[in-house]
Amino acid sequence: MIADIPDLIAKRAALAPDRVAMEELANGKIFTYAELDRRAGQAASLLIARKVGPGDRVAILCRNRVAFFELLFACAKIGAILVPLNWRMPPAELDQLLTDCTPRLLFYGAEDERAVREIMYPPPSIALDGDYESLIAATRPREFRQLWPAGETWYLLYTSGTTGRPKGVIYTYRMALANYVNIGAAIDLRADDTTPNFLPLFHTAGINLHTLPTLIAGGRVLVMSGFDAEALVALIEARRIDTLFGVPHIFQELIAHPRFAATPLDHVRHWGCGGAPLNDALVERYRQLGVRVCNGMGMTETGPTAFLVDPEDAWDHVGSVGKPQLLCSVRIIDDKGDDVADDAVGDLLFAGPGVTPGYWRNEEATRAAFTKDGWLRSGDLARRDAQGFYYVAGRRKEMFISGGENVYPAEVENVLCSHPAVAEAAVIALPDDKWGEVGRAFIILHDAQAGPDPKQMEAFCRDRLAAYKIPRSFDYVADFPRTAAGKIQKHLLACAET
Repeated sequence: MIADIPDLIAKRAALAPDRVAMEELANGKIFTYAELDRRAGQAASLLIARKVGPGDRVAILCRNRVAFFELLFACAKIGAILVPLNWRMPPAELDQLLTDCTPRLLFYGAEDERAVREIMYPPPSIALDGDYESLIAATRPREFRQLWPAGETWYLLYTSGTTGRPKGVIYTYRMALANYVNIGAAIDLRADDTTPNFLPLFHTAGINLHTLPTLIAGGRVLVMSGFDAEALVALIEARRIDTLFGVPHIFQELIAHPRFAATPLDHVRHWGCGGAPLNDALVERYRQLGVRVCNGMGMTETGPTAFLVDPEDAWDHVGSVGKPQLLCSVRIIDDKGDDVADDAVGDLLFAGPGVTPGYWRNEEATRAAFTKDGWLRSGDLARRDAQGFYYVAGRRKEMFISGGENVYPAEVENVLCSHPAVAEAAVIALPDDKWGEVGRAFIILHDAQAGPDPKQMEAFCRDRLAAYKIPRSFDYVADFPRTAAGKIQKHLLACAET
């Protein structure tokens, strides 16, 4: 077991000081590895000057920018803990997170200044678009620790709250290295790769897919303030991207862009997707363009990379999330805790160096998340076929029983999305006096003026699903309530405008 990890950004700066590490597209600023390491050191000196020490929390509330990663590496240099905050939360919810993590200092961007002002008990704060530059420029050089203890907490990521109150997931240096191995081997990550950074930085994908692994590998990261289909298509047109990761909603937005189909796509070596089920119809639309979208699955708690289908298998095993990656161990168990047979659905468990040790100051939640022998309960239901490919049936909490039969919403949603008029679909359970529970489908159409009526959708499903799986109602919506990363917030679906 690795006990200590060298200062990764200092190592990269020593190996290739003049290689470009990050580029901020909003202002055209370019940072070499030597500059990124120097600025991280200056930020670390600023933290020390503000009485931040080992184990202290440093909160950050901002849109995507290079300064976020300067502070991430600055915390590593002194043993502090970075806490990215969700900028979509109102001040009242931010207060809950700040109460939980008790940061000594808060950094914020101009877009979130108003929210900071409305926080009830704000910690001392520094404006990233204000005094930050002059403050780090005024710091004096210092010596920092050269080794990072592998099991020490590096940063906290609060879960998105799609099913309940957010919990602070602990991220260690060991997890970062394990994720680098897992995703690096899966996508053949190279030192000359360029990847975009646009997913929100309070989400694990914003940090780890693929930004942090690319920096560890010595590649280049193009930092966008957020997702913009026009800007991303322009980068692809300019052949500036080698690897790209997005959630299904991102892939929906890209393929709907008027220039995407005519864009030269061959320069992008790897297209990765996760965060939510990728429906078969969308895979087929990309296949028609010659693009192998590689479906995967992971969790905030798994670092996140756990599964990812190989590009060679992406078209032959549509719907699969692939196989467990190098440093990820997996089990599928029944209600008695025994491993299930191939093709049987059971509870999905994880283990390995990429798995979190638990939740910040929440022993009860940590105990509930793990089995007695140390396996992480994912909360997902899954199956493995005879060839070793895994398929996620959906969240255990989303599965419902209709007339004594198990219904997995992900399966129904996939069928709904196979209708040519349907762009996205989500299914939830409703109580029913006769059947116990029945499905309610929410649907986004490609063209709201030319979609099928509910009777036609029911007939479409009847040809493809057993009767007990067919939703009893179909509601058409303009969009779904989503997290900042694009995940559908199913617990809010009943409030969606129909």
